[in-house]
This record gives sequence, C-alpha cells and structure tokens, in this order.
Amino acid sequence: MYNLEGNMKKFIQGATALFVALGLALFITQSAARAGDGGGRRIVVFSDALNDAAKDVVITRAGGAKLMNLDLIGAKAVWVPDRSSAARLSASPGVVRVDDDVVVEVLLKEGSAQGKIITQAAEILPWGMDRIDADLVWPLGNSADSIKVGVIDTGISNKHPDLLANVKGGVNTINPRKSWNDDNGHGSHVAGIIAASDNDIGVIGVGPAIDLYAIKALNASGSGYLSDIIEGIQWAIANNIRVINMSLGTTSDIQSFHDAVAAAKSAGTVTVAAAGNSGGAVIFPAAYSETIAVSATDQNNVLASWSSRGPAVDLSAPGVSIYSTYKGTGYATLSGTSMAAPHVAGSVALVLNTPVGSYDANTDYIWNPDEVQKKLQDRAVDLGTSGFDNLYGWGLVNAYAATQ
Repeated sequence: MYNLEGNMKKFIQGATALFVALGLALFITQSAARAGDGGGRRIVVFSDALNDAAKDVVITRAGGAKLMNLDLIGAKAVWVPDRSSAARLSASPGVVRVDDDVVVEVLLKEGSAQGKIITQAAEILPWGMDRIDADLVWPLGNSADSIKVGVIDTGISNKHPDLLANVKGGVNTINPRKSWNDDNGHGSHVAGIIAASDNDIGVIGVGPAIDLYAIKALNASGSGYLSDIIEGIQWAIANNIRVINMSLGTTSDIQSFHDAVAAAKSAGTVTVAAAGNSGGAVIFPAAYSETIAVSATDQNNVLASWSSRGPAVDLSAPGVSIYSTYKGTGYATLSGTSMAAPHVAGSVALVLNTPVGSYDANTDYIWNPDEVQKKLQDRAVDLGTSGFDNLYGWGLVNAYAATQ
C-alpha cells in the first residue's frame, strides 16, 4: 500500500534540508561579497573605561557580531559586514583602535616534505639534537622534566606513541568544542623536535620530559586568524605555560599581535618564533623584540638560502631536513625556520630547569625572559661574522653550554 503520509514527511524533510543548504550558501555568498566591500574579521581594542557589556553594545550598534573575547589585550574579535560598519566601529566612543584580523601561516619550506613513515623504527638521534648538543645535557639529569611548553600551531597528534607521554593537555582556539588533535602534521613535527620521548622508537626531542601543551590555532591547511593566535597566547598565560613556540608568521605588523607578545613577556613567558622563509626580512611575531627570533641552518652550519635574516634575528638553529614526529603515528623530514624555532624552545626549557645563578639580573632567583635569552646568546656558537650578525644573530644555539 502506498504510504502517502510517510512519503510526504520525507519530501518535507528533504525540502527543508535543501532550503537550509540554499540559505547557508546564500549567506556565505553575501558574506564574501561584503568582505569585498571592506567587511570581514577585525580586532577591536577598547578603552578600559568600558565594561564588557558596554563593549558588546558598541559592536552591535555598529552592525558587527562578536566572535571572541581577547581580554589579554583589552579587545574582541568581531565580524563586520562591510566597510561602513568597520568605520562606525572605529569612530565609536570607547574604541581605541580597530586592527585587521589577518591570516597567519606555518613557516614550512614549500616542497620540503619527504617520506612520511607510518611504522615506528628504532630510535635515532636527529642531526639537529646532536648539533645543538642536547644529547650531552640528558646524562646530567636534565631533560626539562615538568617545564611547560605550549605549541601554538596546527595541534599535536593525540595518538602518537613518541609524544603521548609528554602531551599534558591543550585547547582548540578555532573551535573550543573541538579537539586539539593535529590534522595537518606541522604542529606534531614541531612538538617532536621540542619533546619527543626517550622511548626506544622514532626520535628524541630537545627536552624529552617537557610537558607539552597543544594550542591548536591553525587549521588543517596550516593557516588561521590572528585572533585565534592571540587567544592561544592568552590561554598559555592563564595556564602558566613557561615557553611558547610559534613556528608561524605574517608579513603584517599588527599592533594587537605585538601587544599580545609583549603581554606574554610581562607575564614571564619566554616566546620563541620562526624568522620566516622568504630569504628577506624577518616577519612577525619574530620581528618583535619581545620574542627570540630564530633563523635556520643546514648540516654545514650555513644559513639556509631561504631563511629570513636581518637585525631582528637573535639565534640560529638546525632547520634543514629535520626528521621528527608527524600527524597520526607517522614521521616526516621537513625544512623551514618552523623547524629551527623548536630547537631553541626546547633549549629554553632546559635552561629553565637550571639555577639562574649569575644571570639573575633582578636578583629574584627566578629566570625571566631576558635572562634566559641572554644566557642562550652568550653560550651560542658564533657563526659568520664575529659577534652579532644579521644571518645567525648571536650564533647557533647550544643547549649544553647554556645549561652549564
């Protein structure tokens, strides 16, 4: 017997789904068109005189929609439909500044991926660990045990046997309801350089007992919005992360980004950033003085031709053909200043696990970011022109010398 009621119900459900899909497509199309008219994401910085509710009112009256709070810098990430709405926001009482919420990307050298390996082989010592003498530190009882390092990146694999013992938690700032698991591979590679476990398989990181925290602010394509990066810095500070690694960057100098990095330093967090892969000037956030900017060297201790350089470079580290953990349970060989920065971040953690001693400039018996950076620079292996230069900064980081 023909089921008229049942088929009518299916028709209505199907039609409803179609209308919803068409409506969503129309919304996306209209949003894209508006973005072309000056709409899109912004970071709105407010005066301290406004309370949170008043800030939300300002956004609504200007025709915007709040995306997230960025309390670290007294701001909110906002969607505006067009240029006039953005202008109204800028002119609103209590608004200090409106910044572009720019796209930030991983700093992997294009085409550098080689041979992703799914099965675990016997543990090897990657050449970068040997070059910075990290392997000379571990026998002395320093593996940076319990030093918290946050990796602001594409996430960290939540099932990799070379990482799991050290990953203590994380957050997804793109969508807090979703996992911090790595769906790209870049973040897991960076994490392995910092803190792959000493467990007889795969590789070993600079600090094999570091407490890793995955701060997923970049998507599966390796890119994300600045506001998600800032929220990641905010999360790291709130969770007492001692070191932040940012193997990412943008050519845009955005004041909100600078303010967030400066806030991290003021909170006592050491921030390490990749210099960039353009062969030109150091990009942001590495170009900010509050970060330790890292250029990339090869196995001959020569700066990679594509590594960014300039007066903002502080240190150099291995960044060419670096073998490390990858997404899932795999391994990969990658190149980029993205790979150089975590060699320094791991070295920072090793230093933090030693007494501050004569480097205690403010006599508080606690390492602060400037003190850590000075010791790393003082104990680096001088490369290139004697002393500081625009290619290697103060030289090649040396974990062993910096921990003595």
